[in-house]
Amino acid sequence: MKMIIDTHAHLNTDEFKSKIDDSLKLLKEHHVDYVIVVGMNHEANLRAIKLAFQHKELYATVGIHPCDIKNEKIEDLIPLLKEKKVVALGEIGIDLYWKKDNLEDQKKIFIQQIELAIQHDLPIIIHTRESFKEAYECVLPYKGKVRGVFHSFSSNIEDAKRAIELGFYIGISGVVTFKKALELHEIVKEIDLKHMLVETDSPWLAPVPYRGKRNEPAYTYYVVEEIAKIKNISSDEVAKITSNNAKTLFRLEI
Repeated sequence: MKMIIDTHAHLNTDEFKSKIDDSLKLLKEHHVDYVIVVGMNHEANLRAIKLAFQHKELYATVGIHPCDIKNEKIEDLIPLLKEKKVVALGEIGIDLYWKKDNLEDQKKIFIQQIELAIQHDLPIIIHTRESFKEAYECVLPYKGKVRGVFHSFSSNIEDAKRAIELGFYIGISGVVTFKKALELHEIVKEIDLKHMLVETDSPWLAPVPYRGKRNEPAYTYYVVEEIAKIKNISSDEVAKITSNNAKTLFRLEI
C-alpha cells in the first residue's frame, strides 16, 4: 500500500507514555509512515514537540483545546510555534458537549489562536463537538487567510460542503467504520477525496475491528480501507490522495 499519514493522534497522552516504541512498531506493520501528534495544552504541547524530535516519523502541533482554556495562556504558544517540527496550530475550536457555560470565552480563545496561526502562516486543526455552527462562524471572517482541517468530522453533508467552501479539509476518523455512522458514510461517498484527510484521534475512537479498545495511529489503515470500500476505489488511491493532501496542508517535507 502507498504511504499513509495519520493527521491527528495524541501519542502525547498518558495512555502512550510507556508504549511509544510499541506504537511505532505497529505503524510499519500497517503501512502508516507518518503521524502528526496533536497538542491540547502546555504540557501536551511540550510532549508532542519532544516526541517529534525523538522520532523521524512524528510531527507536532501546539494549541489550546477548548476544554483546556481555563488554565492556559496564549502567549505560551508563541515560542513553540517556531519549533522546526511544529506543523500546525491545534487542536483548537469549540466544544459544546463537555462545556456549555463558557461559549464566549471559548470563542475568544479560538479567534485569538486563528489570528496567531495567520501571523505564523500555519494551518489550524479545528475541534467541533456539537459546535460546527459556532466554530464555522468564528472562522468565516478569516476565509482566504487561514487554512486547516475540521478534525474527526461529525456534522452533516451540508456542513461538510460549508467547510470545504472555506478552503478547509475534512478529517475522517475511525468513526467511518461504524455501521450507524450514516451521515459520515454519505459525506465520504459524496465529497471528493481531494478534500479529505485521514486520522485516528488515538487513543480514542478506535475503528472496527478494535472498537472499544485503545486506538493506535497504525489503525489509520482501517480508515483508508473503509473509505476505499465506500467510494469503490482502491486503498492505494485513498492513501495516495489523502497523503498528498496532508503534505500540502502541513507543508511536510517528506
